Amino acid sequence: MSKYNIAIVGGTGIVGLELLKVLEERKFPVNELRLFASAGSSGSSLKFKGSRFKVQELRRDGFKDIDIAFFAVDSRISKKCAPLAIQNRAIVIDKSNAFRMDKDVPLVVPEVNPDAIKRHKGIIASPNCSTIPLVMVLKPLHDYFRVKRVIVSTYQSVSGAGLKAIQQMEKQIKSKIPSSQFSIRNWYAFNAIPQIDSFGSDDYTAEESKMIRESLKILNDYSIKITTTCVRIPVYCGHSESVNIETDKPITVATVRRLLGKTKGIKVMDNPQEGIYPMPIDVAGKDDVYVGRIRKDPTVKNGINLWIVSDNLRKGAALNAVQIAESLIF
Repeated sequence: MSKYNIAIVGGTGIVGLELLKVLEERKFPVNELRLFASAGSSGSSLKFKGSRFKVQELRRDGFKDIDIAFFAVDSRISKKCAPLAIQNRAIVIDKSNAFRMDKDVPLVVPEVNPDAIKRHKGIIASPNCSTIPLVMVLKPLHDYFRVKRVIVSTYQSVSGAGLKAIQQMEKQIKSKIPSSQFSIRNWYAFNAIPQIDSFGSDDYTAEESKMIRESLKILNDYSIKITTTCVRIPVYCGHSESVNIETDKPITVATVRRLLGKTKGIKVMDNPQEGIYPMPIDVAGKDDVYVGRIRKDPTVKNGINLWIVSDNLRKGAALNAVQIAESLIF
């Protein structure tokens, strides 16, 4: 089997660390591994397959002979550094929002639109951590019933805001009451914040707008009407979504369960009478997207409600990126 030279930009961040874990767990054929991070992390080391790898500050020649470069950094750094990787003939798999809506950049969930990978011109974008589980559920239902309208409310864990946010929440739990060292807008503990990212002129947050635009691009059907509300809640790991779906064709709970039950990457966990439904604490560390609370919406002709939960650091981030890389080489 061929082996590949791999770079991770943002190797010491919460997603970068998860990337290392997933690459090792899935036995990705790594030849050489280079870890890049900010100057503050340069010189530290991380463990991978029993060896320690030194973290470097990114240089212009850092991508020489790299085959695949994972970017787990913010959009600003991706926009600046991804072109350097492409100049060195590396393929970039980017987790940021930098290139997702670029018409020349495929936005990929391998279980949903794997053929889009073939159209890449050096960069492949991985979607938002809340978009990925949504489109995985919508795809089989859209193919069978023709989805025409979707209403989504997300309940997103603090890990989605990064390691510093988790550390903030831990301090807040101990202090129990808001203190002047934290913005009240970032008071994660014992709270629900109906704002993730900045507000646009339409009063939707960037997170909400991303979910809408990305879902339509991945599903390649701009006729679907989608509206979203995204909320940050005091959970360490795992994003949850309450989803209301209206379809053109008659839809039944039994058929939804059957379709989702045979869809790769989805696990149906749905027996409410026995208290069985997915929760973040159930899915942390797991690769699949879990679906439960499947029930008819009696207020519309063809409507269904369901509840989606997934580990935002795995399928929502690191795992999806690694699966894209696997699609490139296998």
